Amino acid sequence: MNEHTERIRRLQDRLLQLQIDGCMITQNVDLYYFTGSMQTGYLFIPNEGEAVFFVRRSVVRAEQESSITVEPLGSFRSFGERLSELYRSVFHTVPTRRLRLAAEFDVLPVQQLRRLETILPQVEWVDGSLLIRELRMIKSAFEIGHIREAGRIINLAFENALDKLSPGMTELELMSHIELFVRREGHIGIMRMRGYNQEVITGMIGAGEAAAMPTYFDGPAGGQGVSSASPQSASRRPIAVNEPILIDIGCCIDGYVIDQTRTVVMGSLEDDLFEAYEQSELIIRSVESKLLPGAVCEQLYMHSLQMAHAAGLSDHFMGYGDDQVKFLGHGIGLEIDELPVLAKGFSYRLQPGMVIAVEPKFTFPQRGVVGIENSYAITETGFEKLTVSREGLIRL
Repeated sequence: MNEHTERIRRLQDRLLQLQIDGCMITQNVDLYYFTGSMQTGYLFIPNEGEAVFFVRRSVVRAEQESSITVEPLGSFRSFGERLSELYRSVFHTVPTRRLRLAAEFDVLPVQQLRRLETILPQVEWVDGSLLIRELRMIKSAFEIGHIREAGRIINLAFENALDKLSPGMTELELMSHIELFVRREGHIGIMRMRGYNQEVITGMIGAGEAAAMPTYFDGPAGGQGVSSASPQSASRRPIAVNEPILIDIGCCIDGYVIDQTRTVVMGSLEDDLFEAYEQSELIIRSVESKLLPGAVCEQLYMHSLQMAHAAGLSDHFMGYGDDQVKFLGHGIGLEIDELPVLAKGFSYRLQPGMVIAVEPKFTFPQRGVVGIENSYAITETGFEKLTVSREGLIRL
């Protein structure tokens, strides 16, 4: 049984448990997860039997890539009739309830849902997004291997960039060194996010007050960006001595991402910034000691809040003022913002196969951001750290 067949089998088990008759997958990342191809179309997964990938474009490419049976989509108007004919056991069994199909409500455009409702009027559509996200939350050894490789590459890019860093270099120049390096090593050029209107540009590099500039990005450090059309990450601001440089970067290898942050300074930091950085290290070390199967995500977050409060740094933890974010970490995989989330209200227990990024950071308005971030694969006995770059405040 290959990776994609196993993933479909796991989804079918959950569909049967929840009395859902099938699932319609349309989002590109989910299509890739279940088929191995990211061509445009509709993947229909019945709760029992064979899944079929109905492809609009490109059928030829999908047939080369997909582990799942591929058929041309053809006319969308007749798609409902084709489904009914191909899946008679689903659509023509006399039910004691209305036919229920799941779709990815978190990413499916309303317009697209309305079209599906038109061609399949007998269907009750239910939200299957959590089903899919929880399925993707547990990674196989194959998936973790790709994330591990991304961690290896980003470490080489990080060290290469440090060798080139000098006073007066702009944040954008520093980022360009990293992006050129990782592209040459196979980075696909984007870091995908599932959240509506959320984007990430290889990561965030910010120095001094630019790193602490708040923005729409749902993270503790936004960055100034090159303009209001892209108000995050690196700007054209020159990097100076004796200011914190936050290098929050990743790369994407065969679709899978790594997430890593290190704090660098050319010279030295002021005492309170240095002490805040040391506290971020203390928090991540303490959280590491609790990264065991069975640990509750919410409790790890609350533990970090308690440590930040005890250090007198609550006001600066994970942002500042109204722009503080309410999490300590997040799942990573094919997207940056996967489950589980280390945040209040998330009662998931850590399980082997989860991959999470833990990122304690402290923001000081007009001065900078300090912190650290590592990505971890949860194992049967603890964790494997997938980020391998040197730690500690890096002084140049």
